[in-house]
Amino acid sequence: MTEKQKGEEMGFLDHLEELRWVIVRSVVAILVGAIVAFIFSDFIFDRLILLPKGPEFFTNRMLCLLAQTVNSPALCINSTPLNIININMAGQFNIHIMVSVYVGIIMAFPYIVFQFWKFVRPALYDVERKRSRGAVFYISLLFIVGVLFGYFIISPLTIHFLGGYSISSEVTNQINLGSYIGSVASVTLATGVLFELPILVVFLTKAGIVTPMFLRKYRKHTFIIIMSVAAIITPPDILSLLLVTFPLWLLFEASIRLSARLYKRKLKAEGM
Repeated sequence: MTEKQKGEEMGFLDHLEELRWVIVRSVVAILVGAIVAFIFSDFIFDRLILLPKGPEFFTNRMLCLLAQTVNSPALCINSTPLNIININMAGQFNIHIMVSVYVGIIMAFPYIVFQFWKFVRPALYDVERKRSRGAVFYISLLFIVGVLFGYFIISPLTIHFLGGYSISSEVTNQINLGSYIGSVASVTLATGVLFELPILVVFLTKAGIVTPMFLRKYRKHTFIIIMSVAAIITPPDILSLLLVTFPLWLLFEASIRLSARLYKRKLKAEGM
């Protein structure tokens, strides 16, 4: 008896109970990661979260060195660190909790993917399981690479642009801690999710919702959207623009190739 047949013999309530435990284990994993992050708050805040706003951050130092080499001062970002303020009595405590949960989600992500994969796996055919080998690894890898890209590339560029943006010399920027943390966290997590685009395209192609022809049709539109977003969050120079645009564009092109491969396989299986 195959795993799929065993899964079919399970009733709706059995599946619901199994899903409940998958969610429980995932929440527990996030809580464990959050507790670890809460305990090591000095490292999390001083060496990770607050570091991209200052000149000592790796990306900022490398861009400033490059700026000196090519004689382009615009490349040197965050040379003057932002002054972060807290205006709420419980602000720092609430931020401590929020950041701990964010870090817990990132730390637990591979385990969460593994739990949901174990839940879905019995419903797949043997051929589908063979073709899906390494799914947990690739999903987790893309998420982690996306988080690192968001943290090391997009976050410092966003901080430089938004933190230094001014509509008048009469207005002084005083960045609130919650606003700063929210920006860094949202950019980092959003980029991690964005890098799951190839996986999403795989599932949508298998479901017949997306085709490679559709993706190719809107290739130019996608490129314009990527360029526009990159232009908004980067300094006004071509190199910074390319640093953000190029990886995202490669991701989209990889998604098209994956979709085309799966689409051909699907047509072949259907005898077309």
